[in-house]
Amino acid sequence: MKLKPGYEDEYKKRHDEIWPDLKSELIKSGILKYHIFLDEETGILFAYQELVQDHTTDDLKNNTVVKKWWEYMKDIMETNPDNSPVVMPLKNVFDLK
Repeated sequence: MKLKPGYEDEYKKRHDEIWPDLKSELIKSGILKYHIFLDEETGILFAYQELVQDHTTDDLKNNTVVKKWWEYMKDIMETNPDNSPVVMPLKNVFDLK
């Protein structure tokens, strides 16, 4: 994902004040841990989630609360026409096992 320039503090503020109903939906979807990291030089956001075994977050894109959050965030992030964040899949190149 990518943050628009100058919105670093606002992005953090909005996430520090995450809506309780959104947090609840994320937990219900099976998310155990969710971290978002910012490369301050490029504005690139890297999100990392750990999920309950055999769970997926694929249905979150249809959730009403998630869609409202996307609407709320669209002014400070690069987004698609449906307001979802523009994402770029990353290739896994190493695992320490």
